[in-house]
Amino acid sequence: MTPESVMTIGQQAMELTLMVSAPMLLTGLIIGLIVSIFQAATQINEMTLSFIPKLVGMFVMLIITGPWIIGILLDYMTRLYSSIPYLAG
Repeated sequence: MTPESVMTIGQQAMELTLMVSAPMLLTGLIIGLIVSIFQAATQINEMTLSFIPKLVGMFVMLIITGPWIIGILLDYMTRLYSSIPYLAG
């Protein structure tokens, strides 16, 4: 196993992590921004007000993108496990 192959596997894993986590993170960011604008406009400074909408939004996004995430992860793991004989030899 060469250092280049280790770096390639690590790079692919990091790209996959960013790609899989992006829908939930962007959902939380957008909902947080909307709630912050609402709080600034109404001068309601309740910390728990932003928690529930983010939680619900991220849960809905997980339901929507769940099959895609599982497919991407399974494809990556299949490619990784199938390349073990070539990497070891």
